[in-house]
Parts: sequence; structure tokens; C-alpha cells
Amino acid sequence: MNAPPALDAPPSLDASSFRSPADDPNSPLSRVLRQPLILGLFLPIQDGGWTPSTLPRTTTWTFDYNAALTRRAEALGFDLVFGLAQWASAGGYGGDIRYREISLDSFMATAALSACTERILLISTLHVLYGPWHPVHLAKFGATLDHISKGRWGINVVTGYAEREPLMFGMKKIEHDARYAMADVFVQRLKQLWSLPGNLTVDGPYWAMEDAFVSPKPVHGRPVLVNAAGSPAGIEYAARHSDLIFITSPAGNQIEDALASLPGHIANIRATAAAAGRSLRTMINPMVICRDTEREAIAYRDAIEAAADVVAMENFAEHGRRGDSQAWRNQRRQHRAIGGNLHLVGSPEQIVDKLIKLKAAGIDGVQLTFYDFAPDLEYFGEKVLPLLHEAGLRIPDLPATAVQAQQQEHQS
Repeated sequence: MNAPPALDAPPSLDASSFRSPADDPNSPLSRVLRQPLILGLFLPIQDGGWTPSTLPRTTTWTFDYNAALTRRAEALGFDLVFGLAQWASAGGYGGDIRYREISLDSFMATAALSACTERILLISTLHVLYGPWHPVHLAKFGATLDHISKGRWGINVVTGYAEREPLMFGMKKIEHDARYAMADVFVQRLKQLWSLPGNLTVDGPYWAMEDAFVSPKPVHGRPVLVNAAGSPAGIEYAARHSDLIFITSPAGNQIEDALASLPGHIANIRATAAAAGRSLRTMINPMVICRDTEREAIAYRDAIEAAADVVAMENFAEHGRRGDSQAWRNQRRQHRAIGGNLHLVGSPEQIVDKLIKLKAAGIDGVQLTFYDFAPDLEYFGEKVLPLLHEAGLRIPDLPATAVQAQQQEHQS
């Protein structure tokens, strides 16, 4: 049998020419997208989680702890889990707790979770521009993980806004929009390697390859693609490539500010995706502080804040200021020690009311964080999740055929 011919030049790189797992009604991603509100858990694979506080808690960065959280989230019906990627120097962000000095690698940790879960999506974060990453590497690793997980693995592509992280790899920081131009080419090459039946030969830009080929091909077209963005360049990248985009509130971490600023921001994202011939789902990262009453929830929040490691908190804030992420510009950050992109504080009924309002503002999903993950997740599952079902924000996990039958019955 003759070998397939090499491609002297890449074929059209139009985003619509590469099949998304969302195009397959039986893919794990399509199952998730049928939910009125996508429900995710932002795993604490880094020491201190999202909160530089010394208030006692069980939360730890260890794999066993995060695996137990993932299995519990899956049992509760959560749709996905997600891990961040960071490159901190010795001492992390300082303070008495040496905030975030220790962290698991997101790619390795979430890959390992595929062996101990069955249904939940697993999203790894990767700085694709750091160090020796090449599209052929990640295309092969990603296709392998796609098969191991049966289509449940995805990659959160990040370009690295931090000032000091590239120095670890002997690199100088790349200008903001130039990073997205490079990531665009990187992901174009991934899509080609995942879809083309023959070899790929390109001179560049950025990554050359000759007779490159990756097998096996992914199960549902390609793995899930995600990114976090707030800048025009980041949103345009997401419109071309991503299935999910993580966003922040343009106005700040308090719910009232978010509800005022999100509709216009999300409308712009959707319009940008529509211009690229695609649809894009938005997710946001709330820190949930919930107790039986609002007074108890506020007392819990205040106790976390009162125990803040101020040095760690200020160092972490300075790390953000020295970077060039545009998602955090012009934000008012109240209760900074709490962490998370958005604070939801209150009783179970109040939390659900705020999630309803976020959905009305255009949010398609939430990636939740907690202060004390294991007990707070359990409380959420017991007290909040049933109310989400009652409110219609969560529905039973129906197969694609049942959903299509319901839609046809409704249309008739």
C-alpha cells in the first residue's frame, strides 16, 4: 500500500473546516452542552487553593485529595473539572503560608484522573508557548488522552501573562497580541494533525515540521478546546478555536457589579464567535460561600478574611499587576483575600438566585471554587444542587436521542 502523500502546504485553516466534538451529538461535550447551566469544579491542585488565608481547612494540593473531589463532583452530576497551571519560584507568593509554592502539574494531574472517573470532562491547562512544547508533541499526547478518557479530555490553552514565568524557561516575555498570534498557529497545527489522513509538512511560522503524522485520531473530531480571555485578541482567538471561554466580570468580583457589566461583554463575545461562523459558551469562576442563612455565610466570609496572610495576598496581587492580562483591568476588587473571580455569598436560596441572574446575564456555566473544598462541596451538593434542579438550571443527564425526541415533540 502506498504511503499517503505529504502536504507541501497546509490546507485551508478556516476554523469551520475542523470538526468540533460539539458537532457530534453523542460526544461527552455535547452531553455537557445540553445542560441549561454547565457546572464545573476548579480543583485546588495548588497549595492554598484560591485563598491566602490561615483559617483552618482540609483543602490540600495532593492528588489523592483532588481525585476524591473529582469523584465526588462526578457523583453529584458536575460536568467538568479543571486545573490551573502556574510556575512559582521557591516560597511561592510568600507570607507565612508560602502561598502556592507547591502545585501539581495540571496536564499530568487531570490526565491521571481519566483512570479513576467515567463521565466527567477533564480539562488541563497548558502554557503552550513555554519551553519545548511542539504541536506534534501535544497532538500525540492529546489524541492518546482522548482515547484513554473516551473523549472526555480537553486543553485550556494559555499563553502566559506573568512577567517572571518565561524566565524559568530561558525565554523573554512575548508581547500580548503576538502570543495570541503564536497560539493561533499552534492550535491550527493541532487541528491539522488531529484531522489530516496524511503527513503534514510546513516551514512555519514558529513551528516547522516535515512529514508529521499523528495517530490515532481523536474519537469525536478533536479534544475539547478551552481558553480564558478578556482582551480583543484573546476573544478573537476563542472565536476561532474554543468550545468554552472562561471570562471574568469586567467590573469586579461582587455580584452586583458583575451583573451590570457582563451582558455587554458576553454580547461582544457571541458576536465575535458568530462572525467566525461558530458558537462559544461562556464560563465564569465564582467562589461560593454558603451557609444556612445569609448571616452565617457572611460570618464565614469574614472569618476567612480576618485570617488573611496579608503578605501573601499583596504579593499575589502584585504578581497580577506586573503581568499584562487585560481581563483584570478597571476592576474593583473587594474582599481580596477571598479569591476567585466572583464572590457568591449567602444562603442556598440566595446562591441559586444569583446563579439564575448570572444565567440571565448570558453566562452558560460556572466553574466553582470553595474555601474548604471537601466539606463545602458536600454542603453545596446537599443544599444548593436540589434547588438548581428545581429552578431548571440543571436537568437529568439524557442521551442525545431522548433530547432530540423532546425537541421534536415540543416543535410539533
